[in-house]
Amino acid sequence: MRYLLGLIIGAATLWLLLSGHYSPLLLGLGAFSCLFCAYVCHRMGIIDSESVPLHMLPRLPGYALWLGSEIAKSNWDVAKRIVLPGRRISPTIVRIRAAQATELGQVVFANSITLTPGTVTVALRRGDAIVHAITRENAQDMEGGDMDKRVRALERPFASPKNKAKQP
Repeated sequence: MRYLLGLIIGAATLWLLLSGHYSPLLLGLGAFSCLFCAYVCHRMGIIDSESVPLHMLPRLPGYALWLGSEIAKSNWDVAKRIVLPGRRISPTIVRIRAAQATELGQVVFANSITLTPGTVTVALRRGDAIVHAITRENAQDMEGGDMDKRVRALERPFASPKNKAKQP
């Protein structure tokens, strides 16, 4: 039930943020759309912890800030390589182990790589991400595993304070 409620609240929030129209008619149509989509998803039986990852919400802002800084740094590097003379590129394809526990975690990992300028995830197969990098240095940074660790931390279930007290 909480995943269904999370889906409705998430869809309504996204609709409100993206529409920018707050007249009664459009608000009613938006509410109807969100409820209808939630009903269809419920009937299809696809509402679970992977399709509505509520456990990621507490860590998502920190991950988004970190990813934004990585995107900015990579963007600066690629821009310098384009504008400044003598900055070489050395296109490289590497296979990186995606050690996330779920398929959703692996997709977040692959998409995070693709969002970072200078790198593109070409394929994701059996827990391996095949990544094209604009330079060997970018490929080595990817193989370092910092993004992999951060996505694994993002997908880890959030422990409540009462659960932490029970752990030895």
